[in-house]
Amino acid sequence: MPTFRLVRRSLTALGISAVLTVGIAGAADATPPGIPSAATAKSNLATLTVAPDGTLDGYSREKFPHWIDQGNSCNTREVVLKRDGIGVTTGADCAPTGGKWVSPYDGATWTAASDIDIDHVVPLADAWRTGAAKWTTAQRQAFANDLTGPQLIAVTDNVNQQKGDKSPDAWKPPLTGYWCTYARMWVGSKYKYKLTINSAEKTALTSMLGRC
Repeated sequence: MPTFRLVRRSLTALGISAVLTVGIAGAADATPPGIPSAATAKSNLATLTVAPDGTLDGYSREKFPHWIDQGNSCNTREVVLKRDGIGVTTGADCAPTGGKWVSPYDGATWTAASDIDIDHVVPLADAWRTGAAKWTTAQRQAFANDLTGPQLIAVTDNVNQQKGDKSPDAWKPPLTGYWCTYARMWVGSKYKYKLTINSAEKTALTSMLGRC
């Protein structure tokens, strides 16, 4: 039986506070495809090239065209919102009109799509620093809209903003129980796209996979 606690989320723009119920022990519902097993992730981590991160010279999010059209009037964000949500209903334009989302990073449950960000598990800026600067625009677009790998996931918006472009040595999901899965997703994406990792990142990932 999951336990719950109350978390007060400040909505400063509205000058009010909202209280939401967070399931601490509940199972997360957002599950991207292609998450490697712990054993595979550990094996893949050992093969990743360890190198210092490159610079952000020349980087911009516009060089990773994202939320592209996926057919049926849906863009990538809308596809992930429907995939990772529970009982999601949509209008003719594919925008959600109902449903709920459980963010696995912090356990929060939301009923408004505006409270949800689609996180790039390996942030676009991190990808740029670790190999994507040399990619074509088409390759960066494929990475930023990947619906077949563990690269996109629906999470609480302000938690995603706290993460920013940090790698696991600098940021981990607030729920420690999700660290194993997060590390598996991170390694899976870096391995799929042949991106490098730095030594601190590898140490953090090794530790997180040790929880699996």
